[in-house]
Amino acid sequence: MGFWTFLEGLLLFANAMAILNEDRFLAPRGWTLAELQAGRRNSLKGQVIGLIHACQFMRLPLILLNIITIVVKLVSG
Repeated sequence: MGFWTFLEGLLLFANAMAILNEDRFLAPRGWTLAELQAGRRNSLKGQVIGLIHACQFMRLPLILLNIITIVVKLVSG
């Protein structure tokens, strides 16, 4: 298990956060930015909600990183 495997794991985790649907999955559980109060952003729940929304916001760079990873895996075997 090397550094490349660790980076692939982080990329998979970011992909998992990016595909979470706010209306179907997050809203029924109270995990939306609208329901989060300003004072609770430093809590663990607030930090996780911020991470989810940051991953959703960065979808285009995630797509590019996925393409780069696929090409590297195809070339290196």
